[in-house]
Amino acid sequence: MKNALSVLSLSLLASLAHAQVTVSEAWVRATVAQQKATGAFMQLESKQDAKLLSVQSPVAGVAEVHEMAMDNGIMKMRPVPFLTLPAGKAVELKPGGYHVMLMDLKAQVKDGDMVPLTLVVEAQDGKRQSLDLKLPVRLMNKPTTGQAAPMGGHMHGEHKH
Repeated sequence: MKNALSVLSLSLLASLAHAQVTVSEAWVRATVAQQKATGAFMQLESKQDAKLLSVQSPVAGVAEVHEMAMDNGIMKMRPVPFLTLPAGKAVELKPGGYHVMLMDLKAQVKDGDMVPLTLVVEAQDGKRQSLDLKLPVRLMNKPTTGQAAPMGGHMHGEHKH
């Protein structure tokens, strides 16, 4: 029994050491009936240089990382192929900047709901990590509730892998 606990402790430590990206301040903007798109916002921090490659959610037909930028005095939104996560620096996904777009919503997302979201991140060494999260839905003017919750399993920092 003592040996089994030691092995379990070592595997948990190895998992913690392998965790590269943490997620905080995560939330999804609530929608009104018939609205077909919304945004997800959060802060990401990676221990090493990495890229956010993709996002998925069962509540949306399409999920993409977008940026909002000025182009000849006009604010435009467009998808990006990936988002760079520099080592040790928080990258904020927020309204008016980089964010996750959830489009072709299958139903209204209401204040107080939880939205499943999977982020796929690739480290500089090519290793990929999936972060399965549940993000709280809130109204735009409501304060953030803190960290994203894991979807089942155990949690390391602010994510599950």
